[in-house]
Amino acid sequence: MKFSTLCLLAILSGLGITAMATADELSDIERDAKALELYLQDRNDHQEYCPHIEWFQPPIGIYKDLLSSQLPQGCKD
Repeated sequence: MKFSTLCLLAILSGLGITAMATADELSDIERDAKALELYLQDRNDHQEYCPHIEWFQPPIGIYKDLLSSQLPQGCKD
């Protein structure tokens, strides 16, 4: 991951940008950062909580459209 991406995520996190914001309330850069955060969190959570469940992570574009976790059902329950 690029240093600039990590910095952006840290700044947005520090500003209190959360998944609770609606899609209309986010700028393009905020939406991209949130999508990336969800994408990376899903990857880590799948490895930690449900590696036994077969799952192919969707492309980042899906995360940008939906702004929600795409983990398989039952993974983090």
